[in-house]
Amino acid sequence: MRVKIVTDSASNMVGIEGPIPFQVVPLKINTDVKEYVDTADLDVAQMVKEMSSYSGKSSTACPGVGDWLAAFEDYDIIYCVTIISTLSGSYNAAMTAKQNYEEDNPGKRVFVLDSYTAGGEQKMHVEKLRDLVMEGKDYETVCKEIVEYKENGTSLVFSLESLHNLANNGRVSHAVAKIAGLIGIRMVGDVSAEGQLNPTDKCRGEKAALAGIYKNMKRLGYKGGKLVIDNCFNEKTATSLKEIVLADFPDAVVRIEPTRGLCSYYAEKGGLMIGFEVE
Repeated sequence: MRVKIVTDSASNMVGIEGPIPFQVVPLKINTDVKEYVDTADLDVAQMVKEMSSYSGKSSTACPGVGDWLAAFEDYDIIYCVTIISTLSGSYNAAMTAKQNYEEDNPGKRVFVLDSYTAGGEQKMHVEKLRDLVMEGKDYETVCKEIVEYKENGTSLVFSLESLHNLANNGRVSHAVAKIAGLIGIRMVGDVSAEGQLNPTDKCRGEKAALAGIYKNMKRLGYKGGKLVIDNCFNEKTATSLKEIVLADFPDAVVRIEPTRGLCSYYAEKGGLMIGFEVE
């Protein structure tokens, strides 16, 4: 059986370790003057620089049904992981592609996981799928265990210095965004059970933000499991968080990785998206 794993670019991935065929389907960031396609070739630094001086309207676009179908190719089993469905139409497009693909290819199967997250946590779901497949587990077992992992095994905390693009696209209220726009204020939060961004702390400065991040991680059940810190040009704070974690959990596996286009657009410069395993 030919197996493939597919995700969208909200995972901040461009590749995956191991022999399992893998592909990232890009989202897009649109302005009145330019379209940024979130592929491995996108110059994220240049995009962030251009967006910082752009004052017009901007928006994002999810992959279409045809984009997902093209990624499925002719594989027998495809596992898909999408950005949270309450913030994007990527999941719905992937589900329509699944229906079309299975109708046109009897016997082939597509599983679509709404990650209910993005960034580092979504990346962890993809990597867990890879591990389950490489362990030789059958389709039904993989589907069951990845859902359990998503629902009970991982969580996300974010820290944002600006919520401008989130507010302009209706993801958070302008009132909340205005607070984050104050000099030195960083908004820390998580994702609610309903799939909404949930600001929990208004922190002034890096030290307070780090304390707020770690407090929320422990509240959500972090006890030294795998940790992925995706950052939008803020490796300094990401490294400080890593040091805090390793001081408590010396054996923790902690990775610091950059956000790609879509997450850089929403997290904006300085933002952190921290995905982690919980107990």
